[in-house]
Amino acid sequence: MVTLSELQALGQPVSAHRPWPRTLLTAPTWRHVADRLAAGELTLLGLWGEPATMHMAVLGAGERPAVAVFSIDCPDGRFPSIGQVHAPAIRLERAARDLFGLDPVGLSDARPWLDHGAWGIARPLASPPGEVGQARPYEFLPVEGDDLHEIPVGPVHAGIIEPGHFRFTADGETVVRLEARLGYTHKGQEALLRGADLDRAAKLAGRVSGDSTVAYALAFARAVEAALEIEVPARAVWLRALMAELERIANHFGDIGGVCNDAAFSIMLAHCGILRERVLRAAAGCFGHRLMMDRIVPGGVATDLDADGVALLRALLKELRLRFPPLVALYDNTASLQDRTASTGIVHPDLARRFGAGGHVGRASGRDFDARRNLGYPPYDTLSFEVPVLNEGDVNARVWIRIREIEQSLGLIEQILDRLPDGPVCVAVAERGAEEPREGIAIVEAFRGDVLAWLRIGADGRIARCHLRDASWFQWPLVEAAVEGNIVADFPLCNKSFNCSYSGHDL
Repeated sequence: MVTLSELQALGQPVSAHRPWPRTLLTAPTWRHVADRLAAGELTLLGLWGEPATMHMAVLGAGERPAVAVFSIDCPDGRFPSIGQVHAPAIRLERAARDLFGLDPVGLSDARPWLDHGAWGIARPLASPPGEVGQARPYEFLPVEGDDLHEIPVGPVHAGIIEPGHFRFTADGETVVRLEARLGYTHKGQEALLRGADLDRAAKLAGRVSGDSTVAYALAFARAVEAALEIEVPARAVWLRALMAELERIANHFGDIGGVCNDAAFSIMLAHCGILRERVLRAAAGCFGHRLMMDRIVPGGVATDLDADGVALLRALLKELRLRFPPLVALYDNTASLQDRTASTGIVHPDLARRFGAGGHVGRASGRDFDARRNLGYPPYDTLSFEVPVLNEGDVNARVWIRIREIEQSLGLIEQILDRLPDGPVCVAVAERGAEEPREGIAIVEAFRGDVLAWLRIGADGRIARCHLRDASWFQWPLVEAAVEGNIVADFPLCNKSFNCSYSGHDL
């Protein structure tokens, strides 16, 4: 099995890239990395572009460095396709072509992905951008067979949810194929980040996916701090983890209730909604915002935690530990609910590993990865917690992973409160621009999986390039796989058990 160090030795190292190295590869070596991904020796963490370069981040297997970034120059606007041999890269390459006009040579799927023909400009981040062509209807993949029919759903859905189009091909009530079309919430975040100062860029990063605002802000801040070699005060590091665990608990409560509601068991939605509200109110009481938006900034945190906040969180822990176990028992002992969730929407472990599925999706299908533990960023490298893993890969397993993660997060919050150090909570960063362009990368664990942030800071101290990758990029394709063979009526249940982000995916 090839190691990251061996692959890096085949290329040219790029200076001023932290904390993990970036290496410039030739086309043959780029293809070699693609083959190693296809063989399962590496895991794809991200694939993104800029006007004349493609980058990819990969995860090694039990080695140091655990992460590496590889790049390839594309002076003619072309690069060897990773998706040609490794399916998880396909949509990322289609997105890079839409945004930068970079052509993945060998990729069989030439359809646009994010560009729906409504931007008013083609290849908006290319240099120079392209002229707008005529928008064409999106061609869904063909399905052949007798007695098949199509069911189009969305992009507008019932309820207050984000837009996405789902094209079902069914044989009676059984789903033969599901194909999703996303991109409806594209907001040009990478264009907005380009040229922004660190303060504005941090705010933009925290709004990529609102339910993960803490995780995105943390990933962006850690990437900035890595690039500029900023040491964050210890108290800020621990407060960041505290916010991240509160965000994780709140979202897991919402998801557990939502899954049960889609299985016609609304009483769980009501009770989980109450507990989620308790967490959000505690967050507001401690940090001044229910979602803790803009509370994590490069250099530390914007809000300290006082004694009243500590008391509020300890009371929250006591309440959740009292009220949550009966709900878990209710879920586990309701036969009609188990009948809907068990053996429904299965993602096989080999598929989860191939796509590098993170969070509850991967861990419910046997992929034992958690950035808090595997990459060991502080303060998690000094905290005690377990990463729950199951192999069944169904809706029920994804609910149980959430349940166990709530229990672990409660323990983490208690440890943080017991060990929270004194001292300042932020250091100045904006005044410490780089003498030359610097690059940083960070990976943190959000509630739905790992979030990646990669950026380049120019000599003027502004963002020259920033890419933020949500875990949903590698989970949305698995929704399609999970639904196959299930009945159409189980799609909402399967979809909610994933709870992928539209906004985080659509850039």
